[in-house]
Amino acid sequence: MLRYYFSLALRSFRRSRVLTALMVLAIALGIGSSMTTLTVFHVLSGDPLPGKSDKLYYPQLDAESMVGYVPGQEPQNQLTRFDAEALLAAGRADRQALLTAGRVAVEPQSAEPAPFHADTRYTSADFFPMFDVPFRFGQGWSGVEDERRARVVVISEALNDRLFGGENSVGRTLRLDQIDFRIVGVLDHWRPHVRFYDLTAIDRFGGAEEIFLPFSTSRDLGLSRSGSITCWDSTGTDPTGLNAPCVWMQFWVQLDSPRKAHEYRTFLENYSEEQRAAGRFERPTNVRLRNLTEWLDHNRVVPSDVRLQTWLAFGFLAVCLLNTIGLLLAKFMRRSGEIGVRRALGAARRTIFFQFIVEAGVVGVAGGLLGLGLALLGLWTVRQQPASYAQLAEIDGLMLATTLVLALAASLLAGVLPAWRACQVTPAIQLKSQ
Repeated sequence: MLRYYFSLALRSFRRSRVLTALMVLAIALGIGSSMTTLTVFHVLSGDPLPGKSDKLYYPQLDAESMVGYVPGQEPQNQLTRFDAEALLAAGRADRQALLTAGRVAVEPQSAEPAPFHADTRYTSADFFPMFDVPFRFGQGWSGVEDERRARVVVISEALNDRLFGGENSVGRTLRLDQIDFRIVGVLDHWRPHVRFYDLTAIDRFGGAEEIFLPFSTSRDLGLSRSGSITCWDSTGTDPTGLNAPCVWMQFWVQLDSPRKAHEYRTFLENYSEEQRAAGRFERPTNVRLRNLTEWLDHNRVVPSDVRLQTWLAFGFLAVCLLNTIGLLLAKFMRRSGEIGVRRALGAARRTIFFQFIVEAGVVGVAGGLLGLGLALLGLWTVRQQPASYAQLAEIDGLMLATTLVLALAASLLAGVLPAWRACQVTPAIQLKSQ
């Protein structure tokens, strides 16, 4: 029966090509615009670590002076070096990692390529297992190597391809800032859509760094750092010193149960009280402990213009559906005579209703396919924009399926009222008018 209704729909389309084309175009425009913005929103708001985001937490401490103090205000979103190293040494979490950004000069062993600078992440051993960073060759360094300030390094897949032709480079030497480091690991493809582990970065959507090495080693060798830094007092000559009144470190902990999260928050409060007693902290205890999802929401990772565009696009889709309803209603009611004859010959109302719903569904499928093409064109247009997240605008399997399902659902929804009106046609009146 469904096949028969499908053939009836095709015949109807041939009889009213212009009207059918207008309906397909209306749905396609609505689907194309809404899926373009929804795909961008989906990419930016997606969970970077599904199944683990509720176990990773970002601690905050209020270490500033009393100057400008406002009770209950949000603490700084970074830690001082002293506090980050103290929390790391305490080891009160299942895993913990301190990190900050850097930039080093890479000196290839061969003449090609020429020396260049690379973005670097100074961190500690637990960074890789905490964030499920995949490896192609080797592995990360150990906590012992952190303590020994070992000259070891992990490099990205792209850098390994550039310097070593994609070969297993574990054990080989990489010269950074005129210092030799031993490669202990090569990452597999790892390019998070959002640099979730460091939302203080200027470019939150720039992907991962090319080089990772122990933070302790970076300080021992005096390697240059990058990224934001906030100071509230005189720092002398080195704002990155151990006791400098500056925040510039990120710190993450893994807590595998709500009980451990509660205990760790209590530990942070006690630590803050201890630092106040020691004279380091001046402000009353004010700590935060948000999990990864909460941290992303707090920092409004999804730009406000993307949210606004998404709402506007779905508003436009609603307008397109209203137009489609009007066109379907006009199309179906023009066939009142045909409907009256079929009803007089014994066709049930539900049969008429189902026939027209199938016809609306076919319009939706056609509109969805055209809308998918418009969405791909829209995403290509987004990728040409200067926004930092523009290059992430790629449709995936989920968004592809969502496009088609949304188009079908929208057309069926638009077809309910016209189909219901069509099946209410009174056979006697139509036969009399004939």
